[in-house]
Amino acid sequence: MPSMNIRQLRDTRRLKAWLRAGQTVELRERDRLIARIVPANGDQPLVEMPDFAARAKKIFGDRVFPNAVIEARKRKRY
Repeated sequence: MPSMNIRQLRDTRRLKAWLRAGQTVELRERDRLIARIVPANGDQPLVEMPDFAARAKKIFGDRVFPNAVIEARKRKRY
């Protein structure tokens, strides 16, 4: 298991390479283990964001509004 000390954390390229490879990295201070950095689980499905442009086109069509009109409409909702 790779390890690095606090000062070596500045070398983020090496840390990211280890994490992308799925390795857990030990963080040490004066040869004493203080933490383990565990890579995120890549098996989790990504959250799909809605298509905001398509939604705006459905609501407003091809009309173009100045920013003041849009802000005024937002304020009326609350």
